[in-house]
Amino acid sequence: MKIAVSAQEKSPQSPVDPRFGRAKCFMVYDEGTKTWDAIDNQQNLQAAQGAGIQSAATVVNAGCNVLISGHCGPKAFATLSKAQVAVYAVQGGTVEAAVEAYRSGTLKRLEDADVEGHW
Repeated sequence: MKIAVSAQEKSPQSPVDPRFGRAKCFMVYDEGTKTWDAIDNQQNLQAAQGAGIQSAATVVNAGCNVLISGHCGPKAFATLSKAQVAVYAVQGGTVEAAVEAYRSGTLKRLEDADVEGHW
């Protein structure tokens, strides 16, 4: 299983980026191999529209089953849900700590978007 986390930098020690669609990058943890990969999201930082949908496609195409982020808008949430990617909210902390919180069962799974689009 692969877990994507919105990140401010390409490192497991990076702070979690509170914005999903316009996160600088995604850190992906592979539970099978216990390895980290970084996925750049620069193309969506300044996008006029569609950043959430494009970021969701990036996460889905990377084979992720779980997304952890500060917030997730309605179009991104719909895209992730359709692809059966579970979305969890985290407030602050590092990417690595967010994955550990998910693995220990302390993160809240979102049932719907928690912010409006273009947040």
